Amino acid sequence: MSTAYEYLKANPVFFVATVENGKGRVRPFGFIMKRNNALYMCTNTTKDVYKQMAASPDIEISAMGKDGTWLRVRGKVAFDASREAKAQVFVEMPDLLNIYPKGADDETVITFYFVDVQATLFSFTSAPQNLPLA
Repeated sequence: MSTAYEYLKANPVFFVATVENGKGRVRPFGFIMKRNNALYMCTNTTKDVYKQMAASPDIEISAMGKDGTWLRVRGKVAFDASREAKAQVFVEMPDLLNIYPKGADDETVITFYFVDVQATLFSFTSAPQNLPLA
């Protein structure tokens, strides 16, 4: 896998780390998409993860591969509430309509993407390797 996007698609459960009141918070995510040459994810504006990222946009995600490698992507996130970005979410993962039946018209759904980002692939057997995002 030559990009962070390819790695995350091949290892679809990854963990998002945020900060709340000076303490780390981690939770699993399972959706990633490419848009405008950036890595996009989505959440709901009523969730704590959204509130944490809005207050402190520095986050890190991590995924582990079956081959014993792991990826860390760290940077700042920015939000994209555009209908176009939300519509792409439901095209790429229609199962999310079970959670958000209004799809792109659901006002609580919001996408976010990395800015000022670095993706690094780690292994126990080789040196860390920086990967392009998409």
